[in-house]
Amino acid sequence: MEAMEEKPPFRAIVGDGDPLVRRLVRDTLQRDGFAVIAEATTGREAVELALFYRPDVAVLDARLPELDGVEATRRIYAQDPLMRIIVLAGAPDDELALRSLRAGAAGFLSKEIEVESLPRALRGALAGEAAISRKLSMQLVEHYRAAPAGGVGLRPVRSELTAREWEVLDLLTAGAGTEDIAGALVLSTETVRSHLKNLYRKLGVRSREEAIAAAARLRELV
Repeated sequence: MEAMEEKPPFRAIVGDGDPLVRRLVRDTLQRDGFAVIAEATTGREAVELALFYRPDVAVLDARLPELDGVEATRRIYAQDPLMRIIVLAGAPDDELALRSLRAGAAGFLSKEIEVESLPRALRGALAGEAAISRKLSMQLVEHYRAAPAGGVGLRPVRSELTAREWEVLDLLTAGAGTEDIAGALVLSTETVRSHLKNLYRKLGVRSREEAIAAAARLRELV
């Protein structure tokens, strides 16, 4: 009987101006089986390393010198929208969190969280989940509820997606999970999953990240 082939570890880079923080994050990820392949001390270096090594995930401090974490995220995401980027901040900051998500981050976490929970958050992001706090998730849902009827964001005049599927996609882009989308649209989670399956098929994608990237390309044509 042949031995089962082991999957290679997820590859990560860490960007932080503080060497002690870099070491803490690196050691925590490595203990959980991640391969930390590079470390950056500035935002510019983080962008260069991310685009050179193309890791599965990049963990960036929001206050990186030379180029902050939000701008570094924006530049990386523009070149590789499928790379998961997690932005870390010294303390909870809703405005900074929203700017990070708009720039393309798959998550925003405070350094006040227990460091041992970081690998779990990263694995969630790699599985297509948003690595954000429950409080921020609810704020995104409330923001959507307060938006004009028909959802948020531009919609192409000609699109195979229905109005409801665009609403689901808008919330997905904002970082909401399946249960959050269900709550915001007053739907069952099974109905949300059905909408996701349909819009994936229509967009020709297989993951949430690919769907978000495809929606962004469609909006550029408006």
